[in-house]
Amino acid sequence: MARFLLIHGSCHGAWCWREVIAELATLGHDAKAIDLPAHGDDPTPAAAATLDLYAETILTAIEAPVTLVGHSAGGYPITLAAERAPEKITRLVYLCAYVPAPGLSMIEMRRAGPSQPLAGAVHADPDGISYRIDPEKARTTFFHDCSEAALADTLPRLCPEPIAPQSTALPPLHHWPSVEKHYIRCDDDHAIPPGYQTTMSAGFPPAHVSALPTGHSPFLSAPALLARRLDEIARTRPNLRPDGDTPG
Repeated sequence: MARFLLIHGSCHGAWCWREVIAELATLGHDAKAIDLPAHGDDPTPAAAATLDLYAETILTAIEAPVTLVGHSAGGYPITLAAERAPEKITRLVYLCAYVPAPGLSMIEMRRAGPSQPLAGAVHADPDGISYRIDPEKARTTFFHDCSEAALADTLPRLCPEPIAPQSTALPPLHHWPSVEKHYIRCDDDHAIPPGYQTTMSAGFPPAHVSALPTGHSPFLSAPALLARRLDEIARTRPNLRPDGDTPG
């Protein structure tokens, strides 16, 4: 049995992982998801949300070492959590997620990508504190391979996304490089180009990079397939070096 902690991306909450949690349970795993501050049922005001607070919220939720999964924007807070407390992380899994680059915030990383599929799909609120997904662009950008039922359940749940955490670069990473890392690329992703996902995961051991034939939201479009992939990752040999060999 593996323990999973599942971290959502922009404008989502713990609710998006419900079916994946159920599928992981059928495979014998213990999985839970949390709301990051200012998401889902968490009452934190968007103006008070920070990347630092995201990481602390994740670490507070961990009672024993976990496989920590971050979707999309969740790549930044899971990285910071692993940097601060690597002993709490069995492995990291980046699900079509941003892998932080030195000195760049997540927004800067997005802008550095080979194309900008999110242009026009998200809009900043007038107060400059948060942004929202344009409901007219939501399907084609984030949910094009999801069912009508999933879309009807999802759209009303999407929340404003605090901008400050995504405008924050990470500090130098000293402990994160030694944490086991995996990347799941989504090859029909309309939000983060699959080629950019390949670039961001280029430093991972080749055996730790895999792909799903889905869009940006496999937890909604293919939860059983995603759960099986997470199960496979949880069964991998630990601590592979980038060249694929075990240490020592």
